[in-house]
Amino acid sequence: MERTLLKVHGSGNTFYLYQTNNENEVDWAKLTTWLCQKENNDGADGLLLVLPSTIADAKMRVINADGSEASMCGNGLRCVARFVCEQLEKEEALIETMKANLKVRKETPLLNNIPSYAVEISPVSFALSSLPMTYNGQEEIRHQVIQEFSSTIPFTAVSVPNPHLIGIVDQSYIENNTHQKSLAERLNGENEYCVDGVNVSYVYPMKSDTIFVRTFERGVGFTNACGTAMTASALVSKLNGYVNNDVITVFNPGGFVKCEVKTNGDRYELTLIGNATVTAEYTFDIHHFTFLNCHETDEQKQYEKCIELVQKEMASFTN
Repeated sequence: MERTLLKVHGSGNTFYLYQTNNENEVDWAKLTTWLCQKENNDGADGLLLVLPSTIADAKMRVINADGSEASMCGNGLRCVARFVCEQLEKEEALIETMKANLKVRKETPLLNNIPSYAVEISPVSFALSSLPMTYNGQEEIRHQVIQEFSSTIPFTAVSVPNPHLIGIVDQSYIENNTHQKSLAERLNGENEYCVDGVNVSYVYPMKSDTIFVRTFERGVGFTNACGTAMTASALVSKLNGYVNNDVITVFNPGGFVKCEVKTNGDRYELTLIGNATVTAEYTFDIHHFTFLNCHETDEQKQYEKCIELVQKEMASFTN
């Protein structure tokens, strides 16, 4: 049976996007692992499902490349926000996700004419039980050196609601990803700390309003960008005095975003602002897992300007 599928990305975090009224139409894990294979049009990081909702304008589900399901995805949510807002001819919408109903809105382009959207990132919790994670009987890990992980890097554990371990590092850990890769693979295999795995991000503070983030995403590996990781990294950077502004520019291997961080005691309002790019539209046979046709857009050419800006900013510490 022929269906339409979009190829989209937020900050280079690439997905297929599929709308359906039948949440049980196919085995989504099986379909996603097939779609995300590198040989299938260069693969993707996951599948975004857009479904009907009785409590919001639409419902989003996120299936990772390995077939597991994520509770949220900030970069993916921006792409879903654009799809839903354009379909409903609205500037704002409410999207149901696994843990919360989140507000999204069309935003002024961050660069040139690149379609950009702002999305709410919530809920936020520093409780280790929310990740879940266990360490030395503690309830939280906040900007703490954990000898079992590193003798120098301070880590913070936070869920937003995806589980994240955020390390603040110097430039050398960005130039060489060996330490991050080793730790992330350890925490996403059998281990005593994170039974369900965890996203591991290394954050390099660049300026008083700018950070660089590289993320090893559970179920994916190193990715161009992870929206919830960038937002969590902005929050951790602000709480620990590495940045001063409410709006923080976050560079990543796939582009850049703006993260708005507002704090009021233990309450946090987080907003992720960035591109929502459609690169292609496919016709495919959903039951036989076969691509039938492809129409590429010219939106990626616009986004290349964003990549050029990032490469210029990162030239001093990445190859």
